[in-house]
Amino acid sequence: MDTNAMNNEPKAKHTAKDSVFIDLFAIPKYLLELYQTLHPEDHKTVETDLKITTAKCILAGHIYNDLGFMAGDKLIMLVEAQSTWSPNIVIRLLIYVAQTLNNYVTERKILLYKDNKVHFPKPELYVIYTGERKVQPEYLSLKELFFPDEVNCDIDVKVHMIYESDTGDIIQQYITFCKVLTAQIKLHGPTRMAIKETLRICRDKKVLMAYLKERETEIMDIMTTLFDQDYITDLYGREREERGIEKGIEKGIEKGIEKGIEKGIEKGRFESFFNLMHNLKLTSQQALDAIGVSASEREKYLKMLSEVTSRK
Repeated sequence: MDTNAMNNEPKAKHTAKDSVFIDLFAIPKYLLELYQTLHPEDHKTVETDLKITTAKCILAGHIYNDLGFMAGDKLIMLVEAQSTWSPNIVIRLLIYVAQTLNNYVTERKILLYKDNKVHFPKPELYVIYTGERKVQPEYLSLKELFFPDEVNCDIDVKVHMIYESDTGDIIQQYITFCKVLTAQIKLHGPTRMAIKETLRICRDKKVLMAYLKERETEIMDIMTTLFDQDYITDLYGREREERGIEKGIEKGIEKGIEKGIEKGIEKGRFESFFNLMHNLKLTSQQALDAIGVSASEREKYLKMLSEVTSRK
């Protein structure tokens, strides 16, 4: 392959598989097909019963899951597509479901401090694994992975794992799509050619055929590096690093970097403080207690809060 040609043409995003996953299941008919694959016993649910509840930008960490949705008022599905194996997915899904349930309670103005037991949807957690792995556990457990030697663990989370099979359902078609894309990137590099070949092979194999035909132009766009989240995050990170280095020139690079880290931690703690007040309706003192701000620092956070609210 001509290296210069490859460098000049648009490249496939590192998040190309995730982007297609999100785009595919944002379409109601394919979301219903996904739900029916997970719950073949349910013949009553229709497209209009499904509501996407994907969690985005949780607190200061900007953690988000690929897809969350509700079926009627009785079920929450949190689905994450993974090509690399990581036990940390259990913790991430715990955060996702907590945020989603918090949104559910807040939107419906449900009072959690009353005597009667409240109603909320039953959570179901899934990971669609698109990589290669010999050992394929049926589920991942927070207790078993992180506290295997503890007799008692006050909280546990179970995540159902979905792997490649020959069922031919929409989940398996998506897994096949990911594997074809991986193979083509190995052949052609992260290029437009790899994307074109992936779409051609999948059409020939009747993999996601209707979706790929309907959305070919959009798929080419979402799978090509433009200003995606990874690029923006990387750019922002470099900008902050450069600013820290510039400040550090006067007092030494090491001190500049240390100051930048301190500022970053302070900004993250303030965003957590603000979100706890906004989302959980805590008082300022309750929120400061929750994130462990010392008495000597509280005035600084309250002043920052006053500045933010005065600008709104």
